[in-house]
Amino acid sequence: MLASRCTIPTMTGELDDDRAELLACLQYQRSAVLSIVRGLSEDAWHTSVVPSGWTPAGFVEHLGGAEYYWFHNVVAGLPDAEPPEGEEPTPFDRFAPFTSDSSSTEIVACYTEQCRVSDEILANVAMSTRPLGRHTLDEAVPSVRWVVLHMIEETAAHSGHLEIARELLDGGVRLGQR
Repeated sequence: MLASRCTIPTMTGELDDDRAELLACLQYQRSAVLSIVRGLSEDAWHTSVVPSGWTPAGFVEHLGGAEYYWFHNVVAGLPDAEPPEGEEPTPFDRFAPFTSDSSSTEIVACYTEQCRVSDEILANVAMSTRPLGRHTLDEAVPSVRWVVLHMIEETAAHSGHLEIARELLDGGVRLGQR
């Protein structure tokens, strides 16, 4: 049973029957990502095995950014953090391959912390609540449930990408907890 594999933040008085299951699935997918990349050499973290050029480092960093965007910006409606003085934010390019120059230790720490913050945000909101932020300037998201389902899908899809990359990089198989 998935729910027994992780600690799920709960909301007192939550009426959503599917809340615990949705959050368990999200946590399971997050754990699968970390399980797949655990033990991967630093060189392999930054090596692409596909023509599009993405790397395991880039995908895990992307997933942390997706957690931040969907839960911090969209669900909670909070603005982006200001970049350090003298630095400009890097504009998002949806066509660029996901790569990163950060170390695997930094990426895992950031991803883990962002998931913790996302869980903190989710602990205080019902699944049926309409998010306070917007996905784009002209598109409202119908519910927190929709965001959680989207993040389960996004994390699971990239988990599969990472499993294939891991097998090609060092032969590691069946690392995604299935």
